[in-house]
Amino acid sequence: MKSVENLVAEKLLKVKAIKVQPSNPFTWASGWKSPIYCDNRKTLSYPDVRTLIKIEIARIIRETYDEVDVVAGVATGAIAQGAMVADELGLPFVYVRSAPKDHGLENLIEGELKPGSKVVIIEDLVSTGGSSLKAVEAVRNFGCEVIGMIAIFTYGFPVAVEAFKKANVTLTTLSNYDAVIAEAVRTNYIDESEIEILQEWRKDPSAWNPSK
Repeated sequence: MKSVENLVAEKLLKVKAIKVQPSNPFTWASGWKSPIYCDNRKTLSYPDVRTLIKIEIARIIRETYDEVDVVAGVATGAIAQGAMVADELGLPFVYVRSAPKDHGLENLIEGELKPGSKVVIIEDLVSTGGSSLKAVEAVRNFGCEVIGMIAIFTYGFPVAVEAFKKANVTLTTLSNYDAVIAEAVRTNYIDESEIEILQEWRKDPSAWNPSK
Protein backbone atom coordinates (compact mmCIF):
# COMPACT_ATOMS: atom_id res chain seq x y z
CA MET A 1 0.00 0.00 0.00
CA LYS A 2 1.34 3.44 -0.95
CA SER A 3 2.21 5.99 1.70
CA VAL A 4 0.23 9.23 1.72
CA GLU A 5 3.23 11.23 0.44
CA ASN A 6 3.68 8.90 -2.53
CA LEU A 7 -0.04 8.73 -3.30
CA VAL A 8 -0.37 12.51 -3.26
CA ALA A 9 2.80 12.82 -5.36
CA GLU A 10 1.29 10.45 -7.92
CA LYS A 11 -1.93 12.48 -8.07
CA LEU A 12 -0.15 15.84 -8.35
CA LEU A 13 1.90 14.56 -11.29
CA LYS A 14 -1.12 12.92 -12.93
CA VAL A 15 -3.22 16.10 -13.00
CA LYS A 16 -0.15 18.22 -13.86
CA ALA A 17 -0.36 20.24 -10.66
CA ILE A 18 3.35 19.47 -10.62
CA LYS A 19 5.39 19.43 -13.81
CA VAL A 20 8.98 18.20 -13.98
CA GLN A 21 11.07 19.32 -16.97
CA PRO A 22 14.83 19.11 -16.34
CA SER A 23 15.58 19.60 -20.03
CA ASN A 24 13.21 22.56 -20.42
CA PRO A 25 13.30 24.55 -17.16
CA PHE A 26 10.62 26.95 -15.96
CA THR A 27 11.19 30.52 -14.81
CA TRP A 28 9.58 31.30 -11.46
CA ALA A 29 8.16 34.72 -10.56
CA SER A 30 11.28 35.25 -8.46
CA GLY A 31 13.40 34.88 -11.60
CA TRP A 32 14.79 31.53 -10.49
CA LYS A 33 15.24 28.88 -13.16
CA SER A 34 13.68 25.60 -12.10
CA PRO A 35 13.26 22.07 -13.50
CA ILE A 36 10.00 21.74 -11.56
CA TYR A 37 6.83 23.82 -11.28
CA CYS A 38 3.94 23.43 -8.85
CA ASP A 39 0.43 24.89 -9.11
CA ASN A 40 -1.86 23.09 -6.69
CA ARG A 41 -4.88 25.13 -7.80
CA LYS A 42 -5.19 22.54 -10.56
CA THR A 43 -6.20 19.94 -7.98
CA LEU A 44 -9.48 21.80 -7.45
CA SER A 45 -10.64 20.73 -10.92
CA TYR A 46 -10.36 17.03 -10.04
CA PRO A 47 -12.90 15.90 -7.42
CA ASP A 48 -10.98 12.75 -6.43
CA VAL A 49 -7.74 14.67 -5.91
CA ARG A 50 -9.23 17.60 -4.02
CA THR A 51 -11.17 15.14 -1.83
CA LEU A 52 -8.01 13.17 -1.06
CA ILE A 53 -6.24 16.39 -0.06
CA LYS A 54 -9.17 17.53 2.07
CA ILE A 55 -9.49 14.19 3.87
CA GLU A 56 -5.78 13.82 4.56
CA ILE A 57 -5.36 17.36 5.90
CA ALA A 58 -8.45 16.90 8.08
CA ARG A 59 -7.03 13.59 9.34
CA ILE A 60 -3.77 15.26 10.37
CA ILE A 61 -5.66 17.97 12.23
CA ARG A 62 -7.85 15.42 14.04
CA GLU A 63 -4.84 13.33 15.02
CA THR A 64 -2.44 16.14 15.94
CA TYR A 65 -4.35 19.34 16.67
CA ASP A 66 -7.54 18.37 18.47
CA GLU A 67 -7.46 21.69 20.37
CA VAL A 68 -7.84 23.73 17.15
CA ASP A 69 -10.45 26.51 17.14
CA VAL A 70 -10.06 27.91 13.62
CA VAL A 71 -8.69 26.82 10.25
CA ALA A 72 -6.93 29.55 8.25
CA GLY A 73 -5.99 29.43 4.57
CA VAL A 74 -3.17 31.39 2.98
CA ALA A 75 -4.38 33.50 0.03
CA THR A 76 -4.88 32.74 -2.65
CA GLY A 77 -3.72 29.20 -3.27
CA ALA A 78 -4.99 27.65 -0.06
CA ILE A 79 -8.31 29.44 0.35
CA ALA A 80 -10.38 26.71 -1.31
CA GLN A 81 -8.54 23.81 0.33
CA GLY A 82 -8.68 25.50 3.72
CA ALA A 83 -12.40 26.14 3.43
CA MET A 84 -13.06 22.52 2.45
CA VAL A 85 -11.03 21.26 5.40
CA ALA A 86 -12.83 23.60 7.81
CA ASP A 87 -16.15 22.34 6.44
CA GLU A 88 -15.05 18.72 6.87
CA LEU A 89 -14.14 19.44 10.50
CA GLY A 90 -17.09 21.71 11.25
CA LEU A 91 -14.76 24.56 12.20
CA PRO A 92 -14.71 28.32 11.48
CA PHE A 93 -12.59 29.41 8.51
CA VAL A 94 -10.63 32.57 7.78
CA TYR A 95 -8.03 33.41 5.20
CA VAL A 96 -4.90 35.53 5.36
CA ARG A 97 -4.09 38.00 2.60
CA SER A 98 -0.54 38.65 1.42
CA ALA A 99 -1.19 42.35 2.08
CA PRO A 100 -4.07 44.35 3.59
CA LYS A 101 -6.89 45.44 1.29
CA ASP A 102 -6.36 48.96 -0.02
CA HIS A 103 -10.02 49.90 0.53
CA GLY A 104 -12.93 49.33 2.90
CA LEU A 105 -11.84 47.88 6.23
CA GLU A 106 -8.32 47.22 4.92
CA ASN A 107 -8.40 43.70 6.35
CA LEU A 108 -5.35 41.45 6.35
CA ILE A 109 -7.36 38.55 7.75
CA GLU A 110 -10.76 37.91 6.20
CA GLY A 111 -13.47 36.27 8.26
CA GLU A 112 -14.30 36.18 11.96
CA LEU A 113 -11.15 35.52 13.98
CA LYS A 114 -11.25 36.01 17.73
CA PRO A 115 -8.07 36.88 19.66
CA GLY A 116 -6.89 33.95 21.74
CA SER A 117 -7.97 31.35 19.18
CA LYS A 118 -5.79 28.34 18.42
CA VAL A 119 -5.24 28.29 14.65
CA VAL A 120 -4.04 25.70 12.14
CA ILE A 121 -2.89 27.35 8.90
CA ILE A 122 -3.34 25.58 5.55
CA GLU A 123 -0.88 26.31 2.75
CA ASP A 124 -0.81 24.89 -0.77
CA LEU A 125 2.93 25.09 -1.35
CA VAL A 126 6.07 25.87 0.66
CA SER A 127 9.14 27.03 -1.26
CA THR A 128 11.38 29.41 0.72
CA GLY A 129 8.75 29.74 3.44
CA GLY A 130 8.59 33.53 3.25
CA SER A 131 4.93 34.02 2.33
CA SER A 132 3.83 31.16 4.57
CA LEU A 133 5.52 32.65 7.61
CA LYS A 134 4.11 36.11 6.83
CA ALA A 135 0.68 34.51 7.31
CA VAL A 136 1.83 33.04 10.62
CA GLU A 137 3.02 36.48 11.71
CA ALA A 138 -0.31 38.06 10.75
CA VAL A 139 -2.28 35.53 12.81
CA ARG A 140 0.05 35.91 15.79
CA ASN A 141 -0.15 39.70 15.59
CA PHE A 142 -3.92 39.35 15.79
CA GLY A 143 -3.46 37.78 19.21
CA CYS A 144 -3.92 34.16 18.22
CA GLU A 145 -1.77 31.06 18.64
CA VAL A 146 -0.59 29.22 15.53
CA ILE A 147 -0.42 25.61 16.65
CA GLY A 148 0.73 24.27 13.29
CA MET A 149 0.81 24.61 9.52
CA ILE A 150 -0.14 21.93 6.99
CA ALA A 151 0.82 22.20 3.33
CA ILE A 152 0.09 20.06 0.31
CA PHE A 153 3.67 20.13 -0.96
CA THR A 154 7.12 21.37 -0.01
CA TYR A 155 10.34 21.60 -2.01
CA GLY A 156 12.21 20.95 1.22
CA PHE A 157 14.70 23.78 0.76
CA PRO A 158 17.13 24.07 3.70
CA VAL A 159 16.35 27.80 3.90
CA ALA A 160 12.67 26.98 4.50
CA VAL A 161 13.44 24.31 7.10
CA GLU A 162 15.60 26.81 8.97
CA ALA A 163 13.00 29.59 8.67
CA PHE A 164 10.22 27.44 10.15
CA LYS A 165 12.52 26.33 12.94
CA LYS A 166 13.45 29.92 13.74
CA ALA A 167 9.79 30.96 13.71
CA ASN A 168 8.91 28.03 15.98
CA VAL A 169 6.28 26.69 13.58
CA THR A 170 5.63 22.99 13.08
CA LEU A 171 5.15 22.24 9.37
CA THR A 172 3.49 19.04 8.17
CA THR A 173 3.12 18.30 4.46
CA LEU A 174 1.12 15.75 2.51
CA SER A 175 3.92 15.27 0.01
CA ASN A 176 7.40 16.55 -0.77
CA TYR A 177 10.09 16.92 -3.40
CA ASP A 178 11.72 13.54 -2.79
CA ALA A 179 8.40 11.71 -3.05
CA VAL A 180 7.52 13.48 -6.30
CA ILE A 181 10.89 12.67 -7.88
CA ALA A 182 10.66 9.04 -6.78
CA GLU A 183 7.16 8.79 -8.25
CA ALA A 184 8.26 10.51 -11.45
CA VAL A 185 11.01 7.92 -11.90
CA ARG A 186 8.71 5.00 -11.02
CA THR A 187 6.16 6.02 -13.65
CA ASN A 188 8.80 6.87 -16.27
CA TYR A 189 7.73 10.52 -16.17
CA ILE A 190 11.44 11.30 -16.05
CA ASP A 191 14.54 9.21 -16.66
CA GLU A 192 16.84 8.20 -13.81
CA SER A 193 19.63 10.06 -15.58
CA GLU A 194 17.79 13.33 -14.83
CA ILE A 195 17.81 12.83 -11.05
CA GLU A 196 21.27 14.38 -10.69
CA ILE A 197 20.02 17.60 -12.33
CA LEU A 198 17.07 17.74 -9.94
CA GLN A 199 19.28 17.14 -6.91
CA GLU A 200 21.77 19.80 -7.97
CA TRP A 201 18.99 22.34 -8.44
CA ARG A 202 17.60 21.86 -4.95
CA LYS A 203 21.02 22.39 -3.32
CA ASP A 204 21.09 26.02 -4.47
CA PRO A 205 18.03 26.89 -6.59
CA SER A 206 18.68 30.63 -6.66
CA ALA A 207 22.06 30.13 -8.31
CA TRP A 208 21.22 27.13 -10.51
CA ASN A 209 22.18 27.61 -14.15
CA PRO A 210 20.59 25.05 -16.52
CA SER A 211 22.99 25.94 -19.31
CA LYS A 212 26.01 24.65 -17.40
